[in-house]
Amino acid sequence: MTVPLRAAGLAALPGIRHGFFTRVGGISTGIYAGLNCGYGSGDDRDAVRENRTRAAAALGRTEGDIVTVHQVHSGTAVGVAAPWRWDVAPRADGLATRRPGVVLGIMTADCTPILFADAQARVIGAAHAGWRGAKAGIAEATVDQMLALGADRARIGAAIGPTIGLASYEVDLAFRDSFAGEAPETACFFRPGADAGHRQFDLPGYVAARLAGLGLAAVDRLDHDTYSDTGRLFSFRRATHRGEPDYGRQISAITLD
Repeated sequence: MTVPLRAAGLAALPGIRHGFFTRVGGISTGIYAGLNCGYGSGDDRDAVRENRTRAAAALGRTEGDIVTVHQVHSGTAVGVAAPWRWDVAPRADGLATRRPGVVLGIMTADCTPILFADAQARVIGAAHAGWRGAKAGIAEATVDQMLALGADRARIGAAIGPTIGLASYEVDLAFRDSFAGEAPETACFFRPGADAGHRQFDLPGYVAARLAGLGLAAVDRLDHDTYSDTGRLFSFRRATHRGEPDYGRQISAITLD
């Protein structure tokens, strides 16, 4: 059975359905075992379609209702007036819509998925925030798209889904310095690493801080580490460390009734 994780704040909003789906409940096998929803993976196309169908059904929708973007780790968000096919999706990392029935979907396998909703204005959003996209302002760009559709930032609720955690995300000093050189206050998101040349990076903490600066109504954060939760979540970094040739993607999705 395909049962997603849900954020309490978004779940309490009327007319909004959402889910942070895990790898549980799908039909893919091998390194993609479970609910791999990424057409960009090397998985069997029919299996991915069935997995996406199951995820959509959990939200009361069909696979054809799912709208995704060609994610490129950018600060670019787009508005969605009507569904498009996955294979002609724009290059972007955030989406916003006020169209009922459309399912905004984000694929992740360590990066941070963010779902947004203003229930009163009936505007929703979704963003894929890896470190590049978060740094480039993808959360801000997605909120801007929502505001253009009539949302009010003081009513927007946001939720951060499963992402790679602090204990699992080792980086080098050049990575740390790329943040510190632009914003010294980001030092708080780095902790000592295994040796003097490495640090641990708190990606979800950094994303949460970016969201906190936007004046939103509320920001929920689900504490699930994609790297360490091997049974429930896909992880690009874990697959890389294992020498696997590819990895599955979990979908995070939101829709308006």
